[in-house]
Amino acid sequence: MDKVGIIGGSGFIGSHITKQFLDNSFKVKVSTRDLSHLDKYQHLSRLKNAEHLSFEELDVTDKNRLENFVKDCDIIIHSGTPFQLDFTDAKAELFDPTIKGTENFLDVIHKAPRVKKVVILASVAAYNTNFPLPADGKSALDSFSENDTPFTSEESHPYAQAKFIANQTVTAFIKNHPDPNTEIVSVSPVMVMGKSLSNREDSTSTGIQYVFKNKIAPNPFIQMFYDEDIEMAIVNVKDVATGVFKAATIPGLHGNNYLLSSETYPVSDVTLMLNNKSPINKSKIIYQNQMAERDLGLPFQSVSKTLNQYNS
Repeated sequence: MDKVGIIGGSGFIGSHITKQFLDNSFKVKVSTRDLSHLDKYQHLSRLKNAEHLSFEELDVTDKNRLENFVKDCDIIIHSGTPFQLDFTDAKAELFDPTIKGTENFLDVIHKAPRVKKVVILASVAAYNTNFPLPADGKSALDSFSENDTPFTSEESHPYAQAKFIANQTVTAFIKNHPDPNTEIVSVSPVMVMGKSLSNREDSTSTGIQYVFKNKIAPNPFIQMFYDEDIEMAIVNVKDVATGVFKAATIPGLHGNNYLLSSETYPVSDVTLMLNNKSPINKSKIIYQNQMAERDLGLPFQSVSKTLNQYNS
């Protein structure tokens, strides 16, 4: 039985990833920043095959703990960078854990002989830090794929900038280590929505769905979504977890970074669907998903089904 270590395996996306590996009979070790905070991860103990599940404290900026975490794993999933829109100190809360954490992680992985496969949960921000707004030079309805030149701007949200820089760090590492013992693959989901496996109240993704459903504007950034009726590319959290699992278990994908996206709707339609009403507009595919469909065998669920799952 292979063992997978999942950094961030108790979060909104991470919990579904953990479930995927347990369902497929892997031994699973999940990181947590503090074992005493049972409310952060105890929901995972109710999953099928949870007898194959263990937990270990980890701070991704601590290389010694990273080394201990990965040394007995065959596969490592890194989904442990914070997704947060509100912050006090961008450097301390976003840039350092995301960028320095990625640098530490790659250095540790390079020296871990047992690890044969790594999947990094990147972000659509790896391709466009303006998301959900279009990249510079494109309109809101222009398509975007893995073949487009990645776009970043210092005016973008710090979270997006940090994810972009972290992805560039991964790309540079792969280029500088052309014959690695470990295969590294990234996935870059657009806005991830769907049903949470926990009752945690600190999930940004779940919070955004609540905000859109009730048309709440907690800050000017979210108010902009309503004012401009921004086009939102959405992907189901279950599809992201499946994509991560496939990327981890299909050989020959080294160096690829897959956009994970279903349909795109304006926010006004997202609000309607979250309230069990039909959208006014027809769906569009803005962020292309053919590469993930081909290589990972992913059929993406519709946005309406995804948002119905949030309500279920």
